[in-house]
Amino acid sequence: MSAAEPFAELTTEPAALVVEHAQRAIARLGVQTARLGCWGQLIHRALADGGLLMAAGNGGSATHADHLVGELLGRFRRERDPLRAVSLVADHGTLSAVANDYGFAEVFARQVRGLGRRGDVLVLFSTSGRSPNVVRAATDGRRLGVRVLAFTGPAPNPLAAVASDTLAVDAPDTASVQDAHHVAVHALCAVVDALAPEPPQEVAP
Repeated sequence: MSAAEPFAELTTEPAALVVEHAQRAIARLGVQTARLGCWGQLIHRALADGGLLMAAGNGGSATHADHLVGELLGRFRRERDPLRAVSLVADHGTLSAVANDYGFAEVFARQVRGLGRRGDVLVLFSTSGRSPNVVRAATDGRRLGVRVLAFTGPAPNPLAAVASDTLAVDAPDTASVQDAHHVAVHALCAVVDALAPEPPQEVAP
């Protein structure tokens, strides 16, 4: 008996379906590249003017927020100076304190009210576009003059209705929306990288 025989009867259909849905969702991003280009320019200008980028989401969308901020503070493809960015999901002490004292719907909005200033950028991820804490953060951000960029699933949805602009992914399930969001984050980071000035050269002593 070969090592492969015990697995011979396993179906590949579920895996193939996930890949197919992801490919379709990502293919639809082709019509969104102009939007991502505009977003990259907006972020570049805001940070060059001393602004702050904030990012947030729930569950898998929280990991996209963390990933975006990590790419900006670190780098995507080329060397540049670190950029001012903060993930509103990364501070577990703050999240639990705000949730405990004010309710989970406030966990992002309260941080936005404390950190956000006019001209800053808030990037929000929600596959449904209906997460109350994300929608509330967008609403409060807009009131402060923060530019709110939303990654969502199919529109219309409540987050798209209040955001400054929305990249809505038309996909049949949460996983494929998240797959497309991940690629879109990398595309956005590529634009920001391309616009960033070269880091200053170290002068030899």
